Amino acid sequence: MSETATIETLSGDESFSAYVARPAGTPRAAIVVIQEIFGVNAGIRRKCDRLAEDGYLAVAPDLFWRLEPGIELDPDVEPEMQRALDLMGQFDQDRGIRDIEATIHWIRRSEGVAQVGAVGYCLGGRLAYMTAARTDVDAAVGYYAVGIDGLLREKHAIANPLMLHIAGDDGFVDKETQTAMHEGLDDHPKVTLHDYPGLDHGFATEFGKRRDDEGAILADRRTAEFFAKHLG
Repeated sequence: MSETATIETLSGDESFSAYVARPAGTPRAAIVVIQEIFGVNAGIRRKCDRLAEDGYLAVAPDLFWRLEPGIELDPDVEPEMQRALDLMGQFDQDRGIRDIEATIHWIRRSEGVAQVGAVGYCLGGRLAYMTAARTDVDAAVGYYAVGIDGLLREKHAIANPLMLHIAGDDGFVDKETQTAMHEGLDDHPKVTLHDYPGLDHGFATEFGKRRDDEGAILADRRTAEFFAKHLG
């Protein structure tokens, strides 16, 4: 079952929407699904639906609401890809993390689910790392996260488990950045990195040309096992 929820910001003076997918019974835990630069589109909603099928309460907040509420873009349509890149350039990531934190609080307070994880893709992968470092989320997963080399100074604040899936031939994350991620995080007791040689950015998308079935199935299986272990 899915619905749209309204979540108050941490300051309480504004609100934003979120797509919510509910499991058939009592949730085993909750997972915040963090969007790509394309908004809460059909692919992100499908990620939520799949998590609900696995017994989780899945919530995807509209993080671009300050720029254009409810926007949905298709990466396979060039003008929409360009629009998405423009939005990413305008997006305030620090505010985005606070909205993710507000979503975590809403889940625990309004939904009564104590254990909350997060999973993000692309920009959302970066935000998943930031969520692990800046909030009390219980576990987090980032797919093909961008610009993590510039966030390594925050790694000391990661107190709960974090998994990152790295596309080996990522057009947005070069080899030098991938090396920096390994050098900075391989010895972190809470962080696990998985490499996917030959795969490009977006390989685990639900729909569209970017998907690689084999890589997506492997990464999603690892994610499912990770959340099963760390979210009780």
